[in-house]
Amino acid sequence: MKNTNIFKRVEQKYLITKQEQKILLDAMKEHMQEDEHGRSTVISIYFDTQNNLLIRRSMQKPAYKEKLRIRSYGIATHDSKIFIELKKKYKSVVYKRRISMPEKEAMDYLINGNRPDKNSQILNEIDYFIKINEGITSKMYISCDREAYFDMEDDNFRITFDTNIMWRQDNLSLCECPYGTQILKDGTVLMEMKSVNGLPLWMTDILTKNHIYKTSFSKYGNAYKMAKEIKDMKILTLKAS
Repeated sequence: MKNTNIFKRVEQKYLITKQEQKILLDAMKEHMQEDEHGRSTVISIYFDTQNNLLIRRSMQKPAYKEKLRIRSYGIATHDSKIFIELKKKYKSVVYKRRISMPEKEAMDYLINGNRPDKNSQILNEIDYFIKINEGITSKMYISCDREAYFDMEDDNFRITFDTNIMWRQDNLSLCECPYGTQILKDGTVLMEMKSVNGLPLWMTDILTKNHIYKTSFSKYGNAYKMAKEIKDMKILTLKAS
């Protein structure tokens, strides 16, 4: 039986236009269908050290990097089942471990250090991550509207389209409504392709025909960069006054 809490795959990202998204969706109709979450609002809280070591290290594009986040599909309640995700990337391969628990239990664990009474290898890995990254705490709220699809012949091949990507550094709770600063320009869509066995030939042909090329893009990285620019601008304004 497939373990849906452990992933090893290649992830490729593309910044495309609405028109390019329409072309892709038309071509996908005979090959793919919406997954269990279909169209949803994905909400994530990213965790980092007090001095943002994890994202600063990630932006240097090392061969190996990792991050910790919690995620819900739709606005959570304190009793909603959400995911704690430990995501590692070595070169182009992504390794993701996740465990599900109620939102209030996850926050009590990550913020207050009260470990859930579970016998879990994934939880042990998260424990170790927290131990070696001293001072881990919630740092960034990021939400987006997502359309998610999987290949009917190979469900390891998945495509997501993200729009309305917003970030903020206050009200860091999955139970709070999405709002914040937009990351993408109007009319831009973030497409992500996730595969184990590479892209199917039909998709490769579509990308080539329409001159759609992969790019490097991090929601947390872009949000951190924007937040830093705003902070630096405020400092300069204060000094000037």
